[in-house]
Amino acid sequence: MDNNLNKKGRGSALIPFLVFVIIYLGAGLILQAQGVDMAFYQFPSVAAMFIAVLVAFLMTKGSINDRFRIFARGAANEDVLTMLMIYLLAGAFSGVAAAMGGRDSTVNLGLSLIPVHFLAAGVFIISAFMGTATGTSMGTISAIVPIAVGLADKGGLSVPMMVGACVGGAMFGDNLSMISDTTIAATRSQGCEMRDKFRVNFFIALPAAIITVIILLIVGRPEVAPTMDALEYSIIKVVPYLLVLILALVGMNVFLVLTLGIFAAGIIGIATGALDIFGFAQNIWSGFTGMNEVFFLTLFCGGMSEMVTHNGGITWLIYKLRGMMRGEKSAQVGIAALVSLSDCATANNTVAIVLSGSMAKDISREYGVDPRRTASLLDVFSCVLQGMIPYGAQLLSAATLSTSNGVPMNPTDVIPNLWYCWVLAIVGILSIFIPFADGVCRRDPWNWEYDVAESGVAAKKAALEAEAAAAEVAAHPEEA
Repeated sequence: MDNNLNKKGRGSALIPFLVFVIIYLGAGLILQAQGVDMAFYQFPSVAAMFIAVLVAFLMTKGSINDRFRIFARGAANEDVLTMLMIYLLAGAFSGVAAAMGGRDSTVNLGLSLIPVHFLAAGVFIISAFMGTATGTSMGTISAIVPIAVGLADKGGLSVPMMVGACVGGAMFGDNLSMISDTTIAATRSQGCEMRDKFRVNFFIALPAAIITVIILLIVGRPEVAPTMDALEYSIIKVVPYLLVLILALVGMNVFLVLTLGIFAAGIIGIATGALDIFGFAQNIWSGFTGMNEVFFLTLFCGGMSEMVTHNGGITWLIYKLRGMMRGEKSAQVGIAALVSLSDCATANNTVAIVLSGSMAKDISREYGVDPRRTASLLDVFSCVLQGMIPYGAQLLSAATLSTSNGVPMNPTDVIPNLWYCWVLAIVGILSIFIPFADGVCRRDPWNWEYDVAESGVAAKKAALEAEAAAAEVAAHPEEA
């Protein structure tokens, strides 16, 4: 391969990504035009990705075994496998905690504590906590929208505003949660710690949340104070969510955090009679299988990305983007635009991050953007767009739940009332040009030689030395 090609790469190598987007987006648009419900979720993303993988295989030179070795190198990457394990554990925790009544108790506790005059702001806060604790915007919307619609109807409030408050809070949680798919994908693809990404992300999400609460307090007062029936809840059933949230924030290893959360939820469920030992085991398994789509999607995408990189696709993309990027700030704008467009194309924020993660990593290295900052940008802007696209699962589910509870609604009715998503987009863009959220990056700069924060260089050196010593012993066992 000549030097010019090495430098510029091959644009055609990106065709597998394009194939995935065309199939997934095209099927959704066709079905939506035909009036099919949840049109963008009828053609499974994993099936579309499988076809894209086959295209990548056809485009890669060499024998079938050589091509599979390249694919396996990407699919078996340490970050990809770590991501897959975290997905499984997060699914198991969510399944067990919901089955033992933790989700319902958390929602009812929050509604019992919120004054009825502040219901819109209260629904946002409850949804934000619920989304952060459970790591799922869809679960939060499913649990809270029916209640929010009923309260809005009784109190003379705008139903789209209440639904928008719920969806906004759910996206806050999806964005910040330590166990959400988006956080896992963003941090593992950029090679940074979850708690460090949280520290950057928090100072973007919190101002947006505070502004949203103020807006909802002003525009969301009910005409009539609705009466609420007594809501049943059990404080002890909220404990697993609080445990996971607190342990993750203090920096405990995420595998240990999720394992403790699973068994805490199981023990409480068994002690309260909500679960037996077989139900506990079955819900762990259900949680695992509930993550199968994102599991297989990440596995396929990891392998395909390695093949695209091998064929020069990422090199070509960076070469082209360099013409539009003049420095660190414009590179951050490019990363935000990349993941936003990916989300518009795929209607799935986790898929968008998985698709654009490796490209974003290369851009961040090229222009010196701290990976913790890059992970935050990926998560923030994918969640902004995911919350606002009318064909995304969040708005489709919210509108469907509202309609089924007696208030007909179209997803587009909610978009003007998504105060949090609008404000988050503005604050996210401001944070690029006024780096008010980058305190942790300044205090503990990134070491590009070892690809870790400066505080982790010593540990990385020790790990590399131990790895080298182990390799030496394996190569010359007779000298050991």
